[in-house]
Amino acid sequence: MAHCAYAGLHALMGIFFGVMMVVMFSTMPSSPRSEPPPPGVFVIMSIFILVFSIGWVVPSMIAGYALLKRKKWAKTASIVAAIPAAAQLPVGTAVAVYTFWFVFGEVGRSIYEPRPTPSLPNPRPDSVYVGQEKQEEFPPLAPPDWR
Repeated sequence: MAHCAYAGLHALMGIFFGVMMVVMFSTMPSSPRSEPPPPGVFVIMSIFILVFSIGWVVPSMIAGYALLKRKKWAKTASIVAAIPAAAQLPVGTAVAVYTFWFVFGEVGRSIYEPRPTPSLPNPRPDSVYVGQEKQEEFPPLAPPDWR
């Protein structure tokens, strides 16, 4: 849930800054002495910021989905998403610390680590032991005689 909230907050901030840039650059007065920069500069800068924001948001969205749906790969996805999130002070760091605490803690291990499959007992053992003494022996299994 923390990754979903972090991704939503980061996406809203990206939208806010994108709108702010569009408004700021569209209302910027031109200086009388110099020529304004070409619009391509602003487009390239906006695309760079958009790609950078998506790079921060998408891993957290994927990790949040995997953790909520309890997918097998949720532990890996949350670790991968927590590493870049740790650089975003203070919310991203808190999400990363909580992720590491949860995933490597007892609850996370009990949910997301693979459990060993129990082995089935041998249906007909050749011999049965109780303690150290042999109780009885069974003949080896042979195919039926169809003649």
